Amino acid sequence: MKRPSTQTFTLSALAGAIALAASVTAHAAPERVINVSLPLGPESQQGVGVLKFGEELERLSDGRLAIEPHYDNALGAEREVVEGMGFGLIDAGISSTGPMGGFVDEFLLFDLPYVFENHEHAYAFLDSEHGEQLAQLAEEQMNVKFLAWMENGFRHNTNSVRPIEHPSDLEGINHRTQESRVQVDTWEALGANATPMAWTEVYTALQQGVMDSQENPLPTIYDVNFYEVQDYLNMTQHVYSPAPLMMSLDLYNSFSEEDQAIIMEAAQIALPVQREASQELEQRYLGQLEELGMTVTHPDLAPFREAVKPVITEWAPTVGEDLVDAAINYEY
Repeated sequence: MKRPSTQTFTLSALAGAIALAASVTAHAAPERVINVSLPLGPESQQGVGVLKFGEELERLSDGRLAIEPHYDNALGAEREVVEGMGFGLIDAGISSTGPMGGFVDEFLLFDLPYVFENHEHAYAFLDSEHGEQLAQLAEEQMNVKFLAWMENGFRHNTNSVRPIEHPSDLEGINHRTQESRVQVDTWEALGANATPMAWTEVYTALQQGVMDSQENPLPTIYDVNFYEVQDYLNMTQHVYSPAPLMMSLDLYNSFSEEDQAIIMEAAQIALPVQREASQELEQRYLGQLEELGMTVTHPDLAPFREAVKPVITEWAPTVGEDLVDAAINYEY
C-alpha cells in the first residue's frame, strides 16, 4: 500500500485541528452573559421578544455575547427592576411603562386613557422622534438605555362581578391599578374603587376577593391564568401599554462601540418579531379565554372615552401638553 505523503498527512491533520478548534469555539462559553428580567414567562409576548433578542445577540457577536432570561419577576417587581437597572444592580429587563411615570413625568403619557387608536398609531408614534426623545429622558433621568420599544399591547378589563357594557357597570367594583396616580384617576372617573398594587400581589388579591377587577393585555391575562379567578373579560382597550426592552446605562456604556452596535441591532431585529407575536397572541387568546369560560363583552367605547376626558385634561400639563397632543393626533 502506498503511504500518504507527509504533506497530505500534515494537511489532513491541520484540517482536523481547525475543525476541532471551530467546534470548541462554537460551544465555548460566551464572554459576557447578560441577565434579563421579565415579568412573564417564556411563551408570553415578552418572552418571544427577549429570546429573539438573545438569539440575534449570539449570532451577531459570534457567540461572545449571550443572555440569561429570568422569568416571572424572579429578579423583582417591575419598579424594582427599573430601579435596579438604574443603579447598575440588574443588567437588563423588559417592563411595562407603568412604574416609569414615577421617575419621569413624560412616561405618564402611557397611563393616559384612549390616547392610541390602534397598533399602527402606537408604533408610528413610538418609532418617531417622540419615542427617541422619551428614550433620551430615560437615559438622563433613570440611567437606563432603551434598546427597543417592544409592547405588552392594549389593555382590557377583567372582573369577577359582572360584564361591563357601560362605565356605570364599574360602580362599586374594587379595581387594581398599577402604581400610577393617572391610572387611579382613570378608574375612579369610570366609577370603580381604584387601588394601586404591586404586580406580584395581584393574582392572590383577586383569588381571595380583596380585589374584584384588574386590567392587562390579553396575552398577560392568559399567561398568568387570570381566567381562574375572573369571570368576565371586557374589551375596553383603554390603554396601549409599551414594554420597552432596556439595559443598565452603566452596563451599556461598558461595552465597546462595536458591541453596543451589536446590542442595538439585535434588539431592532427582535422588535417587529415581538410586536407581530404580541398581536397574534392577542387574537389567539381572545378565543381561548372564552373557551376557558370567560364571558367576553365588546362594549361601545364612546362613553368610556367621554368619561375619562377630564383625566387627560388634568394630567396633560404634567405630562407635557405638546407631547399629549402629538400622541393623540399623530398621523400614521
